[in-house]
Amino acid sequence: MQKRWHVLEIDEKKCRTFAKSLGVSEVTAGLLLHRGIDEVKSAQVFLQPEKQEFYDPFLMKDMDKAVERIKMAIEQKEKIVIYGDYDVDGITATTLLKRNLTRLGADVEYYIPDRQKEGYGFNSDALQRLADAGTDLLVSVDCGISAVQEAAGIQGKLDLVITDHHLPGDRLPEALAVVNPHREDCAYPDKNLSGVGVAFKLCQALWKSMNAQDFTDDLEIVALGTIADIVPLLGENRKIVRLGLERMQHTSLPGLQALLEVAKLQDKELNAGHVGFVIAPRLNAAGRMDSAAKGTELLITTDRDRAHELALQLDEENQQRQEVEREILAAAEKQLQSMDLVKNHVIVLAGENWHPGVIGIVASRIVDKYYRPTIIISTKDGIGKGSCRSIAGFHMYEALDSCSSLLLGFGGHAQAAGISIELSKLEEFQAALNAFAEDHLQEEDYTPVVDIEFELAPDQVSLELIEEMAALEPYGMGNPKPRFGCRNLRGSYAQAIGREGQHLRFKLEARQKSITALAWNKGTYAGLVNQEALDLVYVPEINVWNGRTSIQCMVEDFSPARQECCFPDHAALGQVYLFLRSVQRQDNTIPCDALQLTLRYIEGRQKISLYTMEKALAIFQELGLLQPDFSEQRYIMPPAPKMKLDLMKSSIYRKGLEKNKSGRK
Repeated sequence: MQKRWHVLEIDEKKCRTFAKSLGVSEVTAGLLLHRGIDEVKSAQVFLQPEKQEFYDPFLMKDMDKAVERIKMAIEQKEKIVIYGDYDVDGITATTLLKRNLTRLGADVEYYIPDRQKEGYGFNSDALQRLADAGTDLLVSVDCGISAVQEAAGIQGKLDLVITDHHLPGDRLPEALAVVNPHREDCAYPDKNLSGVGVAFKLCQALWKSMNAQDFTDDLEIVALGTIADIVPLLGENRKIVRLGLERMQHTSLPGLQALLEVAKLQDKELNAGHVGFVIAPRLNAAGRMDSAAKGTELLITTDRDRAHELALQLDEENQQRQEVEREILAAAEKQLQSMDLVKNHVIVLAGENWHPGVIGIVASRIVDKYYRPTIIISTKDGIGKGSCRSIAGFHMYEALDSCSSLLLGFGGHAQAAGISIELSKLEEFQAALNAFAEDHLQEEDYTPVVDIEFELAPDQVSLELIEEMAALEPYGMGNPKPRFGCRNLRGSYAQAIGREGQHLRFKLEARQKSITALAWNKGTYAGLVNQEALDLVYVPEINVWNGRTSIQCMVEDFSPARQECCFPDHAALGQVYLFLRSVQRQDNTIPCDALQLTLRYIEGRQKISLYTMEKALAIFQELGLLQPDFSEQRYIMPPAPKMKLDLMKSSIYRKGLEKNKSGRK
């Protein structure tokens, strides 16, 4: 999907001065300024995160109370239970605290709720069972801040210490200590910690209080959860991840070693991408498909054989998760074929017994492809439970709140939420969401926006610049991988590559050197790249092959260059119309695919851009000259009208003419 560019602004004079002060290129200085880093000292710490100081954990509100109660439990041999969450952040936080409380002499166990049966956070029945089993102290990690009712219900039955990083509500739960940097009365300087990050600060406080020791162990565990939870990789998080990745490379933890082996990463230089997209999904699969306790056991065990066995099980469950995800995605795509996305601003799809642990991923996949707010619903016995994902400008929680009378329940935030609904209300629910979208979104909002650091030609990027920019790693939220843009580039020798020809490789014309460009899942565009000038969004990388080092561009988006975006005039529309008629005569069908039609038009030695073809098809649909049959993925072309057609009846055509006129002015 083509994206709108948002080129980040820069004060060129300030950038030059900043670059000179730091001794770096103006590009690197600009990247730092784009990230809000405009002081030399802060930039030096950012580029060398090991210099970042760990803040005193006792600056966090209630940390002293939490430490004193845990110390008392250790000294008096009381039973401690860690109550975690089923995602990677919760699994790693549970692991970290279990390891360290054990080393400090505690009698400690852990409890991970079942995702499907108990849901997120505190569960009153589980708390009661733990109290009945003799638990004296329960310490939560990565959850509990919203459990006001559950915490009140367990008062007097066990002592409660809550550590969390999610935003608190209007009321804090009743507990001996509530440790959360987002508390309004908490003066802790770094608010961006993950759940495992808060658990790490608790471990630091415990070791400092009980052993007068500065604790920096287990950073590979903390880094794993921090990356997986997609918190900003700034401040302490940046130091945690940089050092944690280094330690992960040579970890002595049998479980993590086994995970790296099954993921075939044991011999690679690890980065945040490996953790976020390869290691973390295997741990997450435990909570999605079975029990997250299996992931916690893997990270805690010291038995290498058991670790290997568990890692293989998680790898298999991740493959099962991927297969279930593919099946649900295919079923969702089939439903989409009969849906008019011009009229439906919000996608709502439902299926019987779709796996509730996977529908959130499927919703994200649909958003990525179609850029529409999306709700995927798993139905059973007349009730649907759904996962919602949104786009910029569409506040999902507010949208759900606007039609809450149609829902059995809902919760979430701007970009993601969950719902429960009676199936009889689905049609009315989608209509209400479409109405909300019409009131809150404009036409351009349905085109994703990409941030461009600089407009920079690929042949202006040097190996030295790429190596210098590597100091900005690890990349993640708050510090994205730098993307550059370049307009009006010519590609050549484009070819589909990969086992199924799904990827695209081509050469970029440059004055001094030939540069290879790679675009994943764009293999069908090979013919177009050889014909049209492009506007390109790319990330430069170093490629080493057969001992030869070169620069390659990882293409994240491309679209026709400005001169290719010719709005079709009367004559061009006539030519396209005749072409479509000929396709229908030859094949008895017209594919509902603008790219395929563009390439076929070009094969006839006629020049047309993808943009022009897309606009022509849209105008013909608006005028009734083409009727999409989404179930068959084709266009139906009615008999030619007997009367002369008035193109001005098309709003798309009128707007296009107006833009052309204003452009000429």
